[in-house]
Amino acid sequence: MFHLIWYILVGLIAGVIAKSVMHVHMTIFWTVVLGIIGSIIGGAVTHMFARPANERYHPAGLIFFHLGAILVLFICYKLKIHFSQGVIPHG
Repeated sequence: MFHLIWYILVGLIAGVIAKSVMHVHMTIFWTVVLGIIGSIIGGAVTHMFARPANERYHPAGLIFFHLGAILVLFICYKLKIHFSQGVIPHG
């Protein structure tokens, strides 16, 4: 159960940073999804080049999960995939 909460938390952080860098507006759901996908990609890259010493945590993963989320958002932008922005009230 803790792993699920950790993935959501890390996904939220990575997604918020990625959408801030790319200047994209999206709902909290899509932000978490984007961050989780970016974390998986970033984690895979770090594990391909260097295994963590304690087999659980890789310090470079903290950088690469942000870069993975930015990469996913950039690819979606280039493929013209738009995320739902939710209901925006017009005043």
